[in-house]
Amino acid sequence: MNLDDAISAHANWKMKLAAYISKPDRSLTASTVGASGACELGKWLYGEGHQYSKLPEFSKLVSDHARFHKAAAAVIEKANAGQGVTEEIALGSKSEFSSASSAVVKSLMAMKAHV
Repeated sequence: MNLDDAISAHANWKMKLAAYISKPDRSLTASTVGASGACELGKWLYGEGHQYSKLPEFSKLVSDHARFHKAAAAVIEKANAGQGVTEEIALGSKSEFSSASSAVVKSLMAMKAHV
């Protein structure tokens, strides 16, 4: 897996969630979005990337990635419940989603230095 592609794919989640919360159609569920092993990066982490599991950067990436999916699932859950989630509150720079997303990118960059 190309980690640069993983960073780009990860960044696309913010745009996907922003579009979704503006018109939640229930096409996304919190349980699906919360599954950290189902996305491309998750498949790599639990598949071929597991060969790097002894690196401290790897365990940090796994942890940050799970945190990201949990935060994204929380956004989906609120949107699907009709709680009127705004983009700034859900995805803004002070949100848990944004913080978790930044942590994943930093961890991916640290892994890239070793892979």
